[in-house]
Amino acid sequence: MACLGLYCGKTLLFKNGSTEIYGECGVCPRGQRTNAQKYCQPCTGSPELYDWLYLGFMAMLPLILHWFFIEWYSGKKSSSALLQHITALFECGMAAIITLLVSDPVGVLHIRSCRVLMLSDWYTMLYNPSPDYITTVHCTHEAVYPLYTIVFIYYAFCLVLMMLLRPLLVKKIACGLGKSDRFKSIYAALYFFPILTVLQAVGGGLLYYAFPYIILVLSLVTLAVYMSASEIENCYDLLVRKKRLIVLFSHWLLHAYGIISISRVDKLEQDLPLLALVPTPALFYLFTAKFTEPSRILSEGANGH
Repeated sequence: MACLGLYCGKTLLFKNGSTEIYGECGVCPRGQRTNAQKYCQPCTGSPELYDWLYLGFMAMLPLILHWFFIEWYSGKKSSSALLQHITALFECGMAAIITLLVSDPVGVLHIRSCRVLMLSDWYTMLYNPSPDYITTVHCTHEAVYPLYTIVFIYYAFCLVLMMLLRPLLVKKIACGLGKSDRFKSIYAALYFFPILTVLQAVGGGLLYYAFPYIILVLSLVTLAVYMSASEIENCYDLLVRKKRLIVLFSHWLLHAYGIISISRVDKLEQDLPLLALVPTPALFYLFTAKFTEPSRILSEGANGH
């Protein structure tokens, strides 16, 4: 009987020398996916550079949100913000290391994976066949193993480590904040982690193909908003405070990350010059800020220009 369905396959039950016995057509075990002949084959490859960049993007999301809410709720005079930033970095870094160690193969900072071939690989539950239009053959499995589930594992470890470390730290050092404010960055994480989980569950495949452009667009918008809100109009305004330089260099790193993700560094000698475009948005803003200053526009309008 032919094996129907895009992701249904026959699982190897017994092998003795050249003799192989396969089961009926159905769902492949975890860590396997179907080949062109409709047989379930183990995922033995290594993630490509683009796969690692995608995982890096998903790993950065909670860290960036942690930093944003820590800065938002810490207050301008709080001395605890830096330690909380470092703790958030430690939490996410440890969560990433633990996630790699518990993934197959266990105990090493390396994972084996199946290659992503198309968008439908992320949504195998939509391709369960019905041969007689009555009975559905359920062949839902992780065809992109482990790119889909490893993100959930990472978020779980991030949440556990945050709940173990952050409340004790905040209680000890956040003396400049009120009792109702010192834990707000933690409360915020309890909201955005479920949102990130649902985002990965529903839109993981879309994010896989769109994340380079998301990084570029969001980093450009947030940089422009930050420089405008901080009233930065020239290079001197940038150099006045170290925090502004840190924010600028952080956005430049995100710009570079997005450019590398788009180019995939297939041809290194051709793609490296693109990194020279990283400072361009900030320089463009500094050169044109004086022409878009609201007070100048209002004064020229009042003069009839």
